[in-house]
Amino acid sequence: MNKLQLFRLLRQNTNIGYKRSPAFDQNKWAKLLIYLGGIFFAIYLILYGTIIAMAADGEAGRMLSFMPLVLLIDFGMRFIVQTTPAVMVKPYILMPISRYTAIECFLLSSHFSGYNLLWLAMFLPYSLIILIAGAGFGMVLLELLTAELLIMLNSQIYLFFRTLINRRVLWLLPALALYALPFTPLMLKFKDSTLDWMLDTYAAVGIAWYFLPLVVGLLVGLFFINRRFQFKYVYEEISKKKEGALKHISSFSFLDRFGIVGEYLKIELKSNMRNKTMRSRCIMSLSLIVVLSLLVAYTSIYDNELMLNFWCLYCFAIYGVTSLIKIMGQEGNYIDLLMMHRENIIALLKAKFWFYGAVLVIPFVIMLPAVFTGKFTILMLLAYLLLTAGLLHFIIFQLAVYNKQTLPLQLKVTGKGNFENGIQIVIEMSVLFAPVLIAGLGYLLVGLTYTYIFMCVIGAAFILTHPLWIRHIYTRMMRRRYENLEGFHATRE
Repeated sequence: MNKLQLFRLLRQNTNIGYKRSPAFDQNKWAKLLIYLGGIFFAIYLILYGTIIAMAADGEAGRMLSFMPLVLLIDFGMRFIVQTTPAVMVKPYILMPISRYTAIECFLLSSHFSGYNLLWLAMFLPYSLIILIAGAGFGMVLLELLTAELLIMLNSQIYLFFRTLINRRVLWLLPALALYALPFTPLMLKFKDSTLDWMLDTYAAVGIAWYFLPLVVGLLVGLFFINRRFQFKYVYEEISKKKEGALKHISSFSFLDRFGIVGEYLKIELKSNMRNKTMRSRCIMSLSLIVVLSLLVAYTSIYDNELMLNFWCLYCFAIYGVTSLIKIMGQEGNYIDLLMMHRENIIALLKAKFWFYGAVLVIPFVIMLPAVFTGKFTILMLLAYLLLTAGLLHFIIFQLAVYNKQTLPLQLKVTGKGNFENGIQIVIEMSVLFAPVLIAGLGYLLVGLTYTYIFMCVIGAAFILTHPLWIRHIYTRMMRRRYENLEGFHATRE
């Protein structure tokens, strides 16, 4: 069997694997949502490709001048749409084939993934318009090919850094530094370093004779680096390489006063500190909170009143949205023990509610100095804090009833994906849009001051009544306990 035949076989096995998954029904809902998102994204790309082409006025190279920004956006989006090839390689490592063959096939498939080809929705309309406007066919073809190869190269850069970030989140800093490099002339105020100068320079370099071979060379080089890199870390996880001994054990004895809820608070804190999956997610979410809070509070990027409120809300909401989407997922590793004692899960859910409510102090403190400068009001910050702690957490905690896929605590490269069903998607969409609707309608109908007061009241109401609605969630969980237990067991690593 040659590599082409093996490649086709692996692709076929991947598709069959999805259909055999116990979460196949949920996966169909997730795919539908992805396809709808892809359609809207393609429409936006066509729009931006047309705008850039109109600005180019028949000159080739203008798209390449915007590629540093495109690649930065693309890198961020890949955290949502792309997994590392190692996720699919794990079952084939011990098979009687070349140890790198499976990784090579999946790396090649990542080059021609649907997401990479989706960027043609921007490049093709742009190329067609500048061709009609008088640009030479050779130059247009060169620019189109270079732009798409840069997207493929970006996928390899993402795979390299994502593997490192999964092991240590601080690798995100050199990744961001790499993507900030093309913007250094503007940041450092070099001679003649205006925006027009930068765009003209990158356009000229992009269509130069040496740039395309350079991109191809980097693409090939990164392919072989990732080929070895992915295998190395997958093999480490499969062989269960022993972790270093703990040097310090935190007791968090101050939580003892809260009884059984305090014990679960200790587990939540220690899980976020020690387990790779949760620690990485926690650090990345907190980092995003800090960056967004600083941008909103201390720059003029979002000075528009509506946008200021929109992003202020998500400074508070983002940690819960990213972390609680998979609520009960990590507990799926030991859900049988939780079920052994009556109402243990009520104490667990209360501990989670307290923990994620306490995290909201971080954006509140960061944005508090902006109150004294007049950009925010204390009522505005309290409104979003209470609304998030109360209403938003009430909505997202409903996922505890329906989530039934175990989230691995340690595996970062070979961990399975978590798929959603229709009910989960509805809850997640409600979390994202319900607060925006409240703020938007209140702004139009009664003004922001009364809207903030209403937010404080409704948020405080859900906070004060959390023992009642948590017990209701527990009751519904018990009705589905056998179905959920089966799902947790089937999706364990």
